[in-house]
Amino acid sequence: MSASLKGKKVAFLATDGVEQVELTDPREALEKAGAETELVSIKEGSIDGFHHLDKGDTFKVDKLVGDVDFNDYDALVLPGGVANPDELRQDRAAVAFARSFVEAGKPVAAICHAPWLLVEANVVRGRTLTSFPSVKTDIVNAGGHWVDEKVCYDAPLITSRNPDDLEAFSSKIIEVLGH
Repeated sequence: MSASLKGKKVAFLATDGVEQVELTDPREALEKAGAETELVSIKEGSIDGFHHLDKGDTFKVDKLVGDVDFNDYDALVLPGGVANPDELRQDRAAVAFARSFVEAGKPVAAICHAPWLLVEANVVRGRTLTSFPSVKTDIVNAGGHWVDEKVCYDAPLITSRNPDDLEAFSSKIIEVLGH
């Protein structure tokens, strides 16, 4: 039994260097479940996806993060990659956008290196997360508890480790958003 997400709107926050499959798989799963998605970025035009270190496809940006209001969305998805979240965490509007979702108790799903943005937003203290193993120290140093699991849900945060966990990650987003 899959949840219907008709009427739900989800922001995907990403920039150049996004791990392509971590953008496309959850977005496709959410749209298939009935959600409307928008690609929000720190730059206009399009962003470049990557397959680890190899350039992938280009994706059209729907809106700039400085021009959107978190109240217009039901959830936020943060795809990983190494360059993408590292760039986003240096952008004040991107950090504030992510923080707003967490403070409002709206679901925020972050995979791989994406929890770096949550560390920067100062929203991991006292929460349990998973991530790519190299992000563990950052999460712990920010006051979070790190676990090595396919998917971790500590409301409102949904986190996963890497592309191998995408099915569990997408399923958890749909489950949480469908309630």
